[in-house]
Amino acid sequence: MHETIIDLFGIRITGWKIIGYFGVLLFTARWFVQAWASRRAKKPVVPLMFWIISIVGSLMCLAYFIFGKNDSVGILGYLFPSAVAFYNVYLEITHRLRAKNHAETDTPSPTG
Repeated sequence: MHETIIDLFGIRITGWKIIGYFGVLLFTARWFVQAWASRRAKKPVVPLMFWIISIVGSLMCLAYFIFGKNDSVGILGYLFPSAVAFYNVYLEITHRLRAKNHAETDTPSPTG
């Protein structure tokens, strides 16, 4: 993964850099997802997909900074956002389960 795959204009591209590039691309793309969801709702919202993309992008960037670059600044820079994203996905899942259970208990039985 540390071997040069492409040498483009003096920039050495390795397998780890490709993972890092895709991680940064995903981490940035989450804002387009959030803007699209807010535009659609006509108010500020943060959809579940925002958090899922945050997790994937953060983990890819963490992999790059841990295994590809061994850079503690990059590790710290993506460790906290990934933890926050995991926590928000957990909150969303538990919220949906509670709402589903609440809806099932409020449904009247067909026999009256």
